[in-house]
Amino acid sequence: MEKENLFGKTLNELQEICSRLGLPRYSARQISEWLYQKELWGIDGMTNLSLKNRTILKEQFNLGITLHSKVQESVDGTKKYLFPTKTNKFIEAAYIPETDRATLCVSSQIGCKMGCLFCMTGKQGFQGNLTSGEILNQVKALPEREMLSNIVYMGMGEPLDNTEEVLKSLEIFTSEWGFGMSPKKITVSTIGIIPALETFLNRSDCHLAISLHTPFDDERRKLMPIQNVYPIEDVIQFVKQFDWAKQRRVSIEYIMFKGLNDTSRHVNQLARLLNGLKCRINLIRFHPIPDTPLESTEVNDIITFRDKLNAKGITATLRRSRGEDIYAACGMLSTKELLKKDKTDY
Repeated sequence: MEKENLFGKTLNELQEICSRLGLPRYSARQISEWLYQKELWGIDGMTNLSLKNRTILKEQFNLGITLHSKVQESVDGTKKYLFPTKTNKFIEAAYIPETDRATLCVSSQIGCKMGCLFCMTGKQGFQGNLTSGEILNQVKALPEREMLSNIVYMGMGEPLDNTEEVLKSLEIFTSEWGFGMSPKKITVSTIGIIPALETFLNRSDCHLAISLHTPFDDERRKLMPIQNVYPIEDVIQFVKQFDWAKQRRVSIEYIMFKGLNDTSRHVNQLARLLNGLKCRINLIRFHPIPDTPLESTEVNDIITFRDKLNAKGITATLRRSRGEDIYAACGMLSTKELLKKDKTDY
């Protein structure tokens, strides 16, 4: 029988495990501290558990922490880490250091089923959901973990297509028995799956980012097939009904495509669509990917677009491009590694 991993278990799950194995109930909190708050690379290291209890744990469980298999570093300091999964696939996490903070962009799925035209991950197709442990592992195994201040769920996959495991990972990140992070330091991005979005908003206090990219239905349908199921108008109207108190924020992700979504017409429609929603728009330069007709809007035109939004009373910022020299677009490094592996399998 394959052993389960301890890493990624909630306190309630650890309490159930202790009860099942005949360990004292308080051992669950001791285990959680070892897993999420201390440096640990083996169950034998849990020295405040008796030798007998450690032996019992090892008979049925692995620790479940995996080191990265490859790293690429950009000239600007951005690092992209490649992690193997238990299904012999690959996921990515991007470490982005800045003057006053450091952010890790984590993945939530292996590949993605959403098929967005501009996304390299989508070209892999869907290959599986990550467990909470595999999501958390991207932080736990990060060499720069002590420098980390923010986490964004904007890597491979659609987080709200893997709702339960993502919520479980958020619980562990933000609980006092877990990593103890503030939910205000974590942002979850979604293309707008409304039922899962409602679940996320009700069960988490983390920030929300909506992947929008054009306010027009016909254009968004060509870019993002999800528009056929959950139109962006419905997504924004749903979000407007939510109580955005307690310093919780909603932001809009808007990748700029030359000649497609960068006109005054788009500014006006964004102002209409977002009217009444206190939010910020993050304008993002498109990182080119193979086999796509899309091009990035020129920087000067993005600045003009930003200024027009600001003039409409919408806070808009231009997100600085990072890591363009290291397969910067999400999914490119893992796709490259996956293709290399497929060749060696023959």
